[in-house]
Amino acid sequence: MENQENKFGFSRFAEVWNGRLAMLGFVIAAITEYFTGQGILSQIGLM
Repeated sequence: MENQENKFGFSRFAEVWNGRLAMLGFVIAAITEYFTGQGILSQIGLM
């Protein structure tokens, strides 16, 4: 049988996906900043 590890809370599965989504968000933010010439805070009106 498969290992029935929890998919919520502090588990390896959750932490791996959290890291992957954080990397994806960082790349999207960097690409957006490159194409617009503005930082993320400027884009959302905080600066």
